[in-house]
Amino acid sequence: MSSSKEIVGKIKSVQNTRKVTRALEMVSASKIRKAQDLMQASRPYARMMKQVIGHLAHANPEFRHPFTIEHEEVRRVGYVIVATDRGLCGGLNNNMFRRLLGEFRQWEEQGVEVTTVIIGRKAAQFFRRLKVHVSAATQDLGEKPRLEDLIGSIKVVLDGYRNGDLDRLFVCYNHFVNTMTQRPTFDQLLPLPPTSDEPMLQNWDYLYEPDAESLLDEFLTRYIESLVYQATLENLASEHAARMVAMKSASDNASNLIDELRLVYNKARQAAITQEISEIVGGAAAV
Repeated sequence: MSSSKEIVGKIKSVQNTRKVTRALEMVSASKIRKAQDLMQASRPYARMMKQVIGHLAHANPEFRHPFTIEHEEVRRVGYVIVATDRGLCGGLNNNMFRRLLGEFRQWEEQGVEVTTVIIGRKAAQFFRRLKVHVSAATQDLGEKPRLEDLIGSIKVVLDGYRNGDLDRLFVCYNHFVNTMTQRPTFDQLLPLPPTSDEPMLQNWDYLYEPDAESLLDEFLTRYIESLVYQATLENLASEHAARMVAMKSASDNASNLIDELRLVYNKARQAAITQEISEIVGGAAAV
């Protein structure tokens, strides 16, 4: 059994750790509301963009934009991976990374090359260690991500698809369901996925001003940027929720460990007192 001094040192160490985890829990609890407000404020825009894209997908335009054309042979796919800049958020990142590695293995078995665009420091550390090809990386977006910080990385994969270097493009992030649930989500960005909630209409199209090519190019680029930006906000809210839950669990575990250590300390102290009394009584009897 450890000495009383060692047990007291362990108790103090765990108490200091509990102070840190409680502070992190409170910080995430205060930030999650702002992150949720940002996320919910951008959802209507992303939803309306998807609705318009659904209309375009069922139209019969004279001009076919490269983003709407599906390549017959898939040789190279791209993934925009949205992760956190900081850790201590439970298995939020690792759950998504494990699913991604499974996806990568499936593509490699088919002879398809995988390239990535990384948003977030944790994703950069993880995939560079595995020597996964990274086309672009962005990190340190802060508590209020700006679209301007994402445009450069998004442009890399959009140009790759436009030039034929990519045949599929996906975005991967943690979808915020509620404070207790964050779901790893993979959405196809390009080619534009078909929508099933829109009526199938034939032989109709929009009227474009000044011309279909320039207007669709600008609109579809904004559409992809809005989806990646929305994924970044969803992941930010998921990060704070996961960290709050993880730190609360760590604080509770630290409290339980302190109670157990105090019980061990009391037993050790009682044993030491009993031994001292026995030695005194034994010494008195010998005299």
